[in-house]
Amino acid sequence: MTPEEICEDVYDCWQAGAAIAHLHMRDDDGNGIMDPVRFKKTWDLLKERHPDCDIIINMTTSGDIHADDEIRVAHVKELKPEMASYDCGSMNWLNSGLFINSPKFLEDCGYLFQELGVKPEIEAFDPGMIGNAAYYLKKGVLVGPQHFQFCMGCANGIAGTMKNLVFMKETMESLCGKDNTWSCFGVGHSAMEMMYGAVALGGGIRVGMEDNVMYGRGQLADSNRQFVERAVRVIREYGNEPATPDEAREMLGLKK
Repeated sequence: MTPEEICEDVYDCWQAGAAIAHLHMRDDDGNGIMDPVRFKKTWDLLKERHPDCDIIINMTTSGDIHADDEIRVAHVKELKPEMASYDCGSMNWLNSGLFINSPKFLEDCGYLFQELGVKPEIEAFDPGMIGNAAYYLKKGVLVGPQHFQFCMGCANGIAGTMKNLVFMKETMESLCGKDNTWSCFGVGHSAMEMMYGAVALGGGIRVGMEDNVMYGRGQLADSNRQFVERAVRVIREYGNEPATPDEAREMLGLKK
């Protein structure tokens, strides 16, 4: 919850084999918050305490659905992380609210990321968001190749099934080109199927407690590291090795 805890968690996951850390912040009551001060404190603590940690930092721009457009990108402007999330469309959120990503916000965000040299993580919760990305690629708001994150099994988004994952991948390739990279995650009961599916289809894996707090049926997760360690085992069982941060940078076209 705190910058200090998040800093140590990032380092722990890096040691376990994670190449990228996706950061959210929380207030003292545990609510998601887009607080530039907490982002910066976490960023500074990681550099001070663990200068050897070369993990790619990917900061959210959607940690609070009530935040206005300016505060959603204030920390990105200040810190210029290597990556930041780019949620490519609006949707009902968890059957309880609206997750708004207006055309103006997406255009402004796309141009801002280009100016700052920040790589968008294009989060797509349904195939329509891939269509939005294709439009912004044609318009120059986004510049390919891009990195897509298929968000599978979220309430009000596309269900987390293997058939749907193949469909999302093929939709991206058809509309946006085959030179883009992608990864995926599955929420709740779809987590394992999406992890195995990503490995089988040659994509990347996202795991962690943003998407699941249960490690298995009836088993509360101990940590984010626990998820990372399982992903590493699955990757190796398939005959591959998890990418190092620098290998991931090369795949994603990042400059350290």
